[in-house]
Amino acid sequence: MSERKYCSLCGRSEEDAGILTPVSGGINVCQNCLNNAMKMAQQLTDMTRNSDNLSMFMSQTANTAAPAEKTADSNPEKEGEGENANPDAQNEKGQNVRFAGGFGLPHVGFLNMADLQNMMFGNPAAKKKDKDDRDKKSAIDIKNIPLPHKIKALLDEYVVGQEKAKKTMSVAVYNHYKRVASEIMKPEEFAEDLQDVEIEKSNVLLIGPTGCGKTYLVKTLAKLLDVPLAITDATSLTEAGYIGDDIESVVSKLLAAADNDVERAETGIIFIDEIDKIAKKKNSHSRDVSGESVQQGMLKLLEGAEVEVPVGANSKNAMVPLATVDTRNILFICGGAFPDLDEIIKQRLRKQTSIGFNAELKDSLDKRKDILEEVTVEDVKKFGMIPEFVGRLPVICTMQGLSDEMLVEILKEPKNALIKQYRKLLSMDEVDLVFADDALLEIAKKAQEKDTGARALRAIIEDIMLDIMYEIPKDENIGRVTITKDYLDKKGGPLIEMRTQ
Repeated sequence: MSERKYCSLCGRSEEDAGILTPVSGGINVCQNCLNNAMKMAQQLTDMTRNSDNLSMFMSQTANTAAPAEKTADSNPEKEGEGENANPDAQNEKGQNVRFAGGFGLPHVGFLNMADLQNMMFGNPAAKKKDKDDRDKKSAIDIKNIPLPHKIKALLDEYVVGQEKAKKTMSVAVYNHYKRVASEIMKPEEFAEDLQDVEIEKSNVLLIGPTGCGKTYLVKTLAKLLDVPLAITDATSLTEAGYIGDDIESVVSKLLAAADNDVERAETGIIFIDEIDKIAKKKNSHSRDVSGESVQQGMLKLLEGAEVEVPVGANSKNAMVPLATVDTRNILFICGGAFPDLDEIIKQRLRKQTSIGFNAELKDSLDKRKDILEEVTVEDVKKFGMIPEFVGRLPVICTMQGLSDEMLVEILKEPKNALIKQYRKLLSMDEVDLVFADDALLEIAKKAQEKDTGARALRAIIEDIMLDIMYEIPKDENIGRVTITKDYLDKKGGPLIEMRTQ
């Protein structure tokens, strides 16, 4: 004997309701209830096209549904009346059959209409609560911001030299996050005459020769502060409408670095490298789509504006959702090598004192390694940056060219020093690697000849270590390898010591 089936909505048996349609989850629905459900869905669709109609629809539904349920509970004898009546008054589980007024769908627990409205249009109170929770979570506590001397001490572990640059960057970052924290603090926490004072943003212009550590300094800074960092290249930026990245793409990269968390991205750091490549083109009659026009497009971005950026993509299109990011609290650091800027500075200095007892000799300026420290806003303008752009980068930070002694320190002092990296590689073969002092100085001199800064060090070390990394693992008895100056000059081989048994 086959098991008797009932409609899961009205509770009528298969003999009374007719053919039952199976639905996922082991539910059976009769044709009448199915038709009524379709009508209700269509009604909802029509009504939700207009919020006023939806409100009227909900009030009507609420007024008709409640009495119907009450009638079904309080007077079971009347359950037999109507087209969807259940003669048995109970389903197979002994549950009373309820009717929801207005639709003829019995035994259905409808959503509260207020909940339905919240699902469709969102609950403003819930949204505000979520936003407040996010603000509390993402708020920057002034007590948790590292002090400038502590930031510099952490940078000292990774970056060699560049004392003035590290000090300038530490103060700039500290003041920036104090500015962000001040917007969250209560006015009563300040003196009465300071309550209405708004602190303006101080973006940074980082100038230094290639390979002096501009990008590495910013990367280390962001890692120590644990804030989102986006590093982008100004050479790919073009005026809107032309092939290349739009100016807003730098913000979309920051949003991606913050895992698409808008609140976290709005207090991050954007480092725009190769900023000198968007200088005005001299003696050019063609349209400058990647020079002065890009500078003009970045003005509002640097100052602070709400921009719509694509989420999870660099370009805007119909298939990508857009998020609104406020750049007011984003710290912009623009870095560049500014080639030939030193010649502009020297030209200006020579004009100031060209004749007389205090005149500087031409050769003395050419030999100065710290000539970039004399840079002024006028020099940067003469290079090709427009005044409005330079004005939004009030902190100009210069970095020195690397001397031989600084290159030797870079090789062995920082936590991620090149020598330490190769020592770790050979230690996995149980071999100790040693560099003689005169060998390190010779490596530094060879790097200076390449004129690419610290980047030349790895290329030279790779060339030196190639044969050693190839030959040493062959012999398990080798315990120590010493790199000498004679080996670098190709006058002999490295000193090899065997492991003592």
